[in-house]
Amino acid sequence: MTHIHPTQAAEFWEARYQDSERVWSGHPNPLLVREAGHLPPGTALDLGCGEGADAVWLASRGWQVTGIDISHTALARAAAHATEAGVGDRTTWERHELGVTFPQGSFDLVNAQFLQSPVRLDQEGVLRQAAAAVAEGGTLLIVMHGGWPSWQSEPPFEAEFPTLEGTLAELALPEDTWSVETMGAVRKESVSPEGVKGFREDNVWRLRRK
Repeated sequence: MTHIHPTQAAEFWEARYQDSERVWSGHPNPLLVREAGHLPPGTALDLGCGEGADAVWLASRGWQVTGIDISHTALARAAAHATEAGVGDRTTWERHELGVTFPQGSFDLVNAQFLQSPVRLDQEGVLRQAAAAVAEGGTLLIVMHGGWPSWQSEPPFEAEFPTLEGTLAELALPEDTWSVETMGAVRKESVSPEGVKGFREDNVWRLRRK
């Protein structure tokens, strides 16, 4: 990763969101839809919620969702999105710098989509905290990029991408209390800012606490 001091993470992400009116598409991540669409609604924790698309989608399906992000701007946009979608009463927004602070409580679903950052992040530690926050019978859903897009000839910074088995081993989840329901790579189309078509692989883990 780039050599940026961890205390600069808040400044980095705040500037990222303030740089444009919208950073993300406003649509839920497809692998969240695929992996959680069949789950009965309960309580959900959305880590790194950004502008709130995943949280709003879950809330629209009956979940009571707590969205977490480091950026005040992102959280304000997420709250506005939830209000516009008519699910403001089913969403709560909290600011946390993951790796430094973590929300309290246990949840039926913990959604961790693309917790990958050009600034320093204790990814392994955060994912272990995410697993600890899953209630009995609940689900931990993790999705992360498995590598750079095919059209990325020169990566913008050094990065170590997670592997399927490596991340599962880092979580160190007891087999007698956890089961692996999904673990695999998904290839999707990817287009560069210049319009070059290619693909990217994402890794997905859906784990259930027994």
